[in-house]
Amino acid sequence: MKKLYLGYINSFNGLSKEVWWLALITLVNRAGTMVIPFLSLYLTQNLGFSLENVGGIMTSFGLGSLAGTWIGGRLTDKIGYYKVMLNSLTVAGFLFIAIQFLEGFWPICIGIFVLMVVADAFRPAVFVALNAYSKPENRTRSVTLIRLAINLGFSAGPTLGGIIIVSLGYGGLFWVDGLTCMIAGVLLLIILHPKKSRVSDNVLVESPKSAYKDPQFLLFIAAMVLFGFAFVQYFSTMPVYYSEIHSLSEFQIGMLLGLNGFFIFVFEMPLIKYMESRPWSKISNVIIGLGLTALSFVILNLTTWIGVLTIGILLMTLGEMIAFPFSNAFAMDRAKRGNQGEYMALYSISFSIAHVFGHNSGMQGVAHFGYEITWYAITMVCILGILLLLLLRNVLLKTPIENK
Repeated sequence: MKKLYLGYINSFNGLSKEVWWLALITLVNRAGTMVIPFLSLYLTQNLGFSLENVGGIMTSFGLGSLAGTWIGGRLTDKIGYYKVMLNSLTVAGFLFIAIQFLEGFWPICIGIFVLMVVADAFRPAVFVALNAYSKPENRTRSVTLIRLAINLGFSAGPTLGGIIIVSLGYGGLFWVDGLTCMIAGVLLLIILHPKKSRVSDNVLVESPKSAYKDPQFLLFIAAMVLFGFAFVQYFSTMPVYYSEIHSLSEFQIGMLLGLNGFFIFVFEMPLIKYMESRPWSKISNVIIGLGLTALSFVILNLTTWIGVLTIGILLMTLGEMIAFPFSNAFAMDRAKRGNQGEYMALYSISFSIAHVFGHNSGMQGVAHFGYEITWYAITMVCILGILLLLLLRNVLLKTPIENK
């Protein structure tokens, strides 16, 4: 037991203090994102929207994320990651509080769009900050630490969200989300101001190349869109499935989703350190993660036993634990050849595109064909992503210098 404990502690060695502070800020910020897992339930149960309308609103969510990520990448290359992160956190805090006062389909669509433009400008900036704060040999583990902070926040967030809904209603979620964004901005201002850091706010590359002219990277992005298409179902379609098919309450849904974050917090860093010691490429590891994600949907159709929900979310969690850090590290390594904000924005945009089409397609699929066919369709999406990654791996093996 002591050996396991020491191994877990040692898996964190070598990470810079800036990465640790950034992880703390991310934890505070993500602890308040309890609105997101409950957004589809809020729209259907509290505001009375149909599944088709919810799909449309979630498309606005994705379009805002797409625009915000692109803008964030451009701004990061122009004004630096610090200013982008600070303004994104602060303004998003006010918008999260304001969104609860909107009524009607189009006002909510517009409000969600504007909110996500501001909030997701943070994503490429934080990845470029990680590139600046971490050594090359620690990059994957630095990404993993940030993910631990995110998922610890997500594990606490849904659980607290369920409690808040029961005691204060959905309005309390928006207030907590907004205030935690503001607190994260204050921490960033106090702790990680560039004048207090040994790392510059600008990360420049001589003769930068465009990410949009990197064919291997674009193939990778296509596979990430498909992975994201499947992954986002756990934040829109899946909570409704838990509620409608298995009659789980908001609190029970929060506990189940919280298991995802807790499992990642406990096991991801040792798992990533172990997999880094294996002679497998980053792309091979992403393939494994996508395969596990596909399996998490298949098993839901094999039995009506309620315990399969726990098995499903654990399989998805394993897939996420493997696919996200290694795909992120691959993108960060690739970004060293060009405008880093542009590369990391394109990586983040792949998941924004998934938000645009994934939520709506999932909701429309359930409304027209039911959950069983929808889960099989999502599985086929994962398999297509795996085939694209296998093609990419073969291309990279023929050009070893490109195989990051």
